[in-house]
Amino acid sequence: MMSVPTVFDNMLAAWNERDPQAIRQHLNSAVSENVTFCDPNYAIEGRDAFEAMIRTFRATMAEGQCSRTSGVDGHHHLFRYSWAVHNAGKLIVAGSDVVAVDQAGMICRVDGFFGPIPDIQLP
Repeated sequence: MMSVPTVFDNMLAAWNERDPQAIRQHLNSAVSENVTFCDPNYAIEGRDAFEAMIRTFRATMAEGQCSRTSGVDGHHHLFRYSWAVHNAGKLIVAGSDVVAVDQAGMICRVDGFFGPIPDIQLP
C-alpha cells in the first residue's frame, strides 16, 4: 500500500471541519484554485465552489463524519480510494473517489462515485 499524500488528509479534514471559518484553511493546503469536483450530486469548479459545497454538507449534516475506508492506490498523477459518510453512527453513503493531483502536488480533480462498483452482467 502506498503512503497517503498529505493533501488527501487535508481535504478530508475540510469535510470533517465543524467550524465553517476553518474549512477554507484546509482547502488552501489541499486543492488547487481551479479544482474540479464531480459526483452524482455536484459538478463544480474552483476552490470557492468546493468550500460552498462543504458548507452545504455541514449545514445539512452537522454531525456527519467522513472517512477513508480503504488504502490509497495510484499511478502517475491519479489515485483512488474508498470512503464513507456516517451520521450518528449510521452509514449514510459509501463510495469511491478517483483523484488527480497537479505538478505542484495539489488536488486538481475529484471524481466521486456512490456505492460499490456494479457486478458485470453476463449474458
